[in-house]
Amino acid sequence: MSIPHGRRIVITGMGAVSPFGIGAASLWQALREGRSGIAPLRHPDAGRLRVRVAAQVPADFDPAAHFDERTLPMLDRLSQFALLAAREAIAQSGLDFALNDLGRRTAVIVGSGIGGENSHDEQYRRLYADNATRVHPLSIIRVMMNAPASQISMAHGLRGPAFVASSACASTNHAVIQAAQMIRNGLADVAVTGGADACFSYGLLRAWEAMRVLADDTCRPFSANRRGLVLAEGAGMFVLESLEHAQARGATILAEYGGGGMSADASDIVAPDPVGAAAAMTQALADAGLEPQDIDYINAHGTATQANDISETRAIRLAFGTAADRLAVSSTKSMHGHAMGASGALELVATINALREGVVPPTANLDVVDPACDLDYVPNTARAIPVRAALSNSFAFGGLNAVLALKRAP
Repeated sequence: MSIPHGRRIVITGMGAVSPFGIGAASLWQALREGRSGIAPLRHPDAGRLRVRVAAQVPADFDPAAHFDERTLPMLDRLSQFALLAAREAIAQSGLDFALNDLGRRTAVIVGSGIGGENSHDEQYRRLYADNATRVHPLSIIRVMMNAPASQISMAHGLRGPAFVASSACASTNHAVIQAAQMIRNGLADVAVTGGADACFSYGLLRAWEAMRVLADDTCRPFSANRRGLVLAEGAGMFVLESLEHAQARGATILAEYGGGGMSADASDIVAPDPVGAAAAMTQALADAGLEPQDIDYINAHGTATQANDISETRAIRLAFGTAADRLAVSSTKSMHGHAMGASGALELVATINALREGVVPPTANLDVVDPACDLDYVPNTARAIPVRAALSNSFAFGGLNAVLALKRAP
């Protein structure tokens, strides 16, 4: 396997907020066990909605337990999640950003597909339903797309490049690829990157209802009886750094970032094109210096919609040829739901741990074979296999594709 030019990138920290609570370990344990975070929708307007199920952060989540009274009024729910996940990832990495002025050489790149939707909804409700004449003075601070990146940079004194990548469901993977490229090219030594979304507003739920792609019971990727996606919320954040930087400080390396692939279908705003998705996978392999036969596992986009699952199956066959038949492929959305721009972040936690532990998480609820989905989807039960390298797929509305290639820690 050839190594592409530029610095090698490794992952030394990860954190998560998910339907299984706060912590990457909680998320991974649930995925290993095939447990579902999907439950009846909790929402003040649930009785007015057709949406029946969702994968939400547990009801006992109390922001006041994690943020002081000065900071909390500035934070939309997605910024809360992003900050908590970043806090965990940075703690695990063991980095001290004050040492040798490292904060100046650290980037913060966050993916979010929606932004501060809960704050939008809350203030619009005040204006249009309650006939209020004023909104909260910090509304703009909460809803602006760059809020999570700015809040993380301020919380940890990170003064390198900081911004948000927004490309719907591919947002996290686009953010991670941009962060890695900055390190490769010497624009930063370290990056805090990942994704966050929290989008259970009444207006957005109504909009999803109108698209008629939501399941009414659970999420069944690749199963013939799949009924659509299940909305979710959460965040996952990661610390990336150059291999030499990590080795020099004796850091524990969780996995190696091999490369990334990005493409646009340029065909339809919602219907996926397997050619575009395959191009992103092929590019990720090339960027990582990997061949199809080097990959043991793919964490699939796997939304459980009729069109996506068939298209992704075809894309994997296009990219991998005969090597597709030996791949383990699973969709963890079957358990943590579809967290929009944050989905790739939750899936990256799963992919990193599959490499570390040699355990592939299952595709839950896969109980009826679909002849059009003919790969090994690791149905219902985790599988212990050696994982040398893996891909994590994210494909978004708008035909935007972003794929991460990871390798076992060197």
